[in-house]
Amino acid sequence: MAINKKLVSLLFLLAAVSSFASASFSDSDSDSDSDLTNELVSLRSNSESGVIHLDDHGISKFLISSPTPRPYSILVFFDATQLHSKTELRLQELRREFGLVSANFLANNNGSDLNKLFFCEIEFSRSQSSFQRFGVNALPHIRLVSGSTSKLSDESGQMDQSDFARLAESMAEFVEQRTKLTVGPIQRPPFLSKAQISVIVAMIVIATPFVIKRILKGETLLHDRRLWLSGAIFIYFFSVAGTMHNIIRKMPMFLQDRNDPNKLVFFYQGSGMQLGAEGFAVGFLYTVVGLLLAFVTNVLVRVRNLNVQRLVMLVALFVSFWAVKKVVYLDNWKTGYGIHPYWPSSWR
Repeated sequence: MAINKKLVSLLFLLAAVSSFASASFSDSDSDSDSDLTNELVSLRSNSESGVIHLDDHGISKFLISSPTPRPYSILVFFDATQLHSKTELRLQELRREFGLVSANFLANNNGSDLNKLFFCEIEFSRSQSSFQRFGVNALPHIRLVSGSTSKLSDESGQMDQSDFARLAESMAEFVEQRTKLTVGPIQRPPFLSKAQISVIVAMIVIATPFVIKRILKGETLLHDRRLWLSGAIFIYFFSVAGTMHNIIRKMPMFLQDRNDPNKLVFFYQGSGMQLGAEGFAVGFLYTVVGLLLAFVTNVLVRVRNLNVQRLVMLVALFVSFWAVKKVVYLDNWKTGYGIHPYWPSSWR
């Protein structure tokens, strides 16, 4: 009986020590999670838009060394300063939209939900190891690391490249679908602040009497015939040169010759492509013909000397014929189709 009592006492003691140890470990884990969350909250409060700047040490601390499951998720924006010059990537624009989503998340949430998601960014030059850990080899890239994620290279939380087209709205939908948290409607800041609007209104009020006075006297730019003439010529050239085609399709002014890298190609043979230099050349020829026609019909008719009229008319007809011939030749060369003049049957 004495032995049994000692065994029972020993078992009770071991059970008490085990429960105390497990409680201590549980308390330490919760304290660790709480400390990490509080530190993230502190870092977020120091950022204007709520986006936390992390490096390799921060990624290791908040995502790798921290025990799982974590009480928070992190949305990471991957950036590279050396690629900001490549406008096709739109990294700077996407970074501003990312900050806008973060600011709207903070504005539309409170309480415990506010600390369940943190917006962070890492830059390649300071976080190359983190880029390798995540397996990121192309930008733009946004990754959501949930509280249960232990392998950072897992791409289950990656935002699709096609979703970047809608900018902040797409990012907000991605967050709401993956985290079940509410970002809320995206409220963009106004184009002009109240102070700027006040300055503009004050300037308009001050300038209004002077503008009205000049309008009544007919001394504004809108009353200058040279301005209207220059604008009409510019619009005419803009239209006949195919400039809108070049802008919409982003056509280059010239290409580099494949056979000779030191040689540039300004005229491309083929109807499926038109270089900017081709459009400007044709637009210049058409503009010359249009200006000669305007000169003949508005200025030359007022000259009283018939010999001068005839000489200028012949020169205008010769230049116009040459310009149109060059345009037709270029069209035949590019398309391969010949344009032949129509002669009346009585002339044959």
